[in-house]
Amino acid sequence: MMFCLKFVWPVAALRNLVPLYQETGMVSQQFKYSRPAMKTTFVTTALIVAFLIAVQPAKAQEDAWTYQRCYEYALANNLTLQQSVLNKRLAELTLKTDRMSMLPTLQGSASGGYIFGRSINITTNQFDNKATFNASLGVSAGADLFNWFSKRNTIASSKYEVYAQNYLLEKARNDMGVNVANAFLQIVLAQEQVKISRAQVDLSKAQLENTKKLVMAGSVPESNQADLEAQLARDSSTLVTAENASILRTLQMKALLNLGFEVPFSPGIPENVAALPMINLTENTPEMIFSSALNIQPQFRSDEMRVKSADKSLAAAKGAMYPRLRANAGADTRLAGGMRYEQFGPDNWVTYVSSIGFPKSNPLDTVFTFDRVNNRATRKYTVGRQLSDNFGQNIGVSLSFPIFNGWQLRGNVERAKIELENRKLSLDINRLQLRQDVYTAHADAVGAYQKYQAAITTENASQKAFDFATKRFNVGLMNTVEYVTTQTNLFKAQIERVSALYDYIFKVKLLEFYRDQKITL
Repeated sequence: MMFCLKFVWPVAALRNLVPLYQETGMVSQQFKYSRPAMKTTFVTTALIVAFLIAVQPAKAQEDAWTYQRCYEYALANNLTLQQSVLNKRLAELTLKTDRMSMLPTLQGSASGGYIFGRSINITTNQFDNKATFNASLGVSAGADLFNWFSKRNTIASSKYEVYAQNYLLEKARNDMGVNVANAFLQIVLAQEQVKISRAQVDLSKAQLENTKKLVMAGSVPESNQADLEAQLARDSSTLVTAENASILRTLQMKALLNLGFEVPFSPGIPENVAALPMINLTENTPEMIFSSALNIQPQFRSDEMRVKSADKSLAAAKGAMYPRLRANAGADTRLAGGMRYEQFGPDNWVTYVSSIGFPKSNPLDTVFTFDRVNNRATRKYTVGRQLSDNFGQNIGVSLSFPIFNGWQLRGNVERAKIELENRKLSLDINRLQLRQDVYTAHADAVGAYQKYQAAITTENASQKAFDFATKRFNVGLMNTVEYVTTQTNLFKAQIERVSALYDYIFKVKLLEFYRDQKITL
C-alpha cells in the first residue's frame, strides 16, 4: 500500500496545481524547478498503472483452469490412472521375471549344528559317541537344456500382456479426457445458468421497483406488486439452486482431478463456445467413424494383444507336458569339531595302552590292550585341512517327464484353452459394443443438434413475446400474471438453449473422440 501511495500522491498534487498554473499564468520558482521531476513521476506512474492493468488479466488467464490444463493435471494426479500405471508396471515386472528364468540358476547352502550321542561322523563316516559340531558348505548350479519351448512361450505371453496393459493405459487416459471434458462443460453450463438466473433476478428487481412507484402513484393495483414480489422470490430461489449446482459441479471436477477442495477453481471458458469447431455430421457417417475407431481404439488393440497372450499361454501349458532336460553341477565340503589326526615321526617305538571293555567274571576289572607302534604324533585336525580334504564336486544331466500328476498339467492345458476362447469372445463383444456406441453417439449428436436449433427458435420467439408483453404491461394493457408468465417462458427458453448448446457440444466432441481419440475445447 505504501508503494502505491508514494506514486499516487504526486499525481494528485499535480492535478491540483496545474489548473492554478493555467488560470493565473503565475508560478513560483520552486514549482518551476519541481515540475520536470513531477512530470517524470507522472509518466512513470502511468506506465506502472498500465503495466498492472495489463498484468492482472494475464494473471487471471494464467490461473484459469482451461480444459487442457485440467486434462494434463488429471493425467498426473488421478488415482484411477495411477492404478493403470501400476498394472502396467506389474506386467513389465512379470515379463522381466519370465525372461530371467531362462538364465542358469546358482544357489549356495550352509548348515551347522551339534550332534549328541551315538552318530556317524560326517567327515570320517565312523560312529562316534560324543558331542561334536558339524558343518557343511555347498554351491550348486543348473540350467535348462530343453523344456519344449514352455518358457519361451511364457515369455511371449507376458510380452503380449505388456502390450495389452500399454493399450489399456492409453484407453484410461483417453477416457479421462472424455470425463474431464464432460465435467468441464458441466461447470461452464452451470455458470451460464447462474448468469441467466442472476439476470432474471435483476430484471425482476427492476420491475418490482418500477411497479412500487406505479402503486404509490395509484396507476396499478397493489396485487401487481405482490405478484412481482412472488416472482422475485421464485427467481431468487432459482438463482440459489443454480449457484449450488455450480459448486457441486466444481467439487466433482476437483475429485476427478484429485485436486484439494480448498484450491480455487475458475474454469477458462472459451470466448465463443458456440463457435467451437465441430465435425460435419452429414459428412461423417457412423460407419466411417466406426472404421476409424476400430483402427485406433486402444480397447480393441488391447483385446487383440490379450488374445495373442492367451494363445501363447496355451502353448506354454502344452510344453509343460513334455520331457525336460536339465544340466546340473555342484561342489560341497564339510567339517566336524574335535577331530585329530596322526602323523608318524622318527624311528622309535611307543607303547599305547587303551581300554577294550570289562570281563563278565569281575565287572570292576578292566581289560587293556597294548599296541607298540612307530612314534605317532596326534595333532588337531584344522578347519582348513578338513575343508580341503572333504571338498567334492559333481556334474551331470537330468531328464524328467510327467507320468501321472493328478491331471494337473492336462487341467492347465484345458484351462488355457477356455481362457483363449473367453478372450476371443471379449474381442467380439467389445467390437460389437464399439459399433453400438458409435452409432448411438452419432444419433445422439444429430438429435442434440436438432434440439439446439429448436431451442434457439424457441428463445427468439420467447424474446419477441416478452418484448411485446413488456410494452403492453407498461401501458397497462396486460396484467401482472400474464406478464410474469411471459417472462418465465423466456427464462426457461434461455436455460433450455444453453443446456442444449452444451449437450450438443459434448456429444459432437464424443464423436470426434471416437474418430480421432482426442478432444479439443
